[in-house]
Amino acid sequence: QVQLVESGGGLVQAGGSLSLSCVASGRTFSSGSTGWFRQAPGKEREFVAAIRWNGGDTWYADSVKGRFTISKDNAKNTVYLQMSSLKPEDTAIYYCADKNWVTAQAVAILTDAMDYWGKGTLVAVSS
Repeated sequence: QVQLVESGGGLVQAGGSLSLSCVASGRTFSSGSTGWFRQAPGKEREFVAAIRWNGGDTWYADSVKGRFTISKDNAKNTVYLQMSSLKPEDTAIYYCADKNWVTAQAVAILTDAMDYWGKGTLVAVSS
């Protein structure tokens, strides 16, 4: 069973930066992608960014493009989300999720079909 554990959330002022980590254990597939998603109070969960395990191609939501960077360290089974120029509207619980056999681009339309989810980490951006 795959387990995903997010960390790095917290409270930050608008314009600030924060880095999230997602550590995976129990993976048995070698092909797939990890995505970061977020859910703000009263809103649906939405795609943020994704990265393919092999090759490292990435995909971003338009709302975070140029501000967020997703990266990975395969040796540590860890995917990172570096967030900068944070805005109050970035406030949400951030989740990472795995999907086997798909590209990073495909993750963007698979919010409801990811294979495994972490429990999330809260990011709060004050104005």
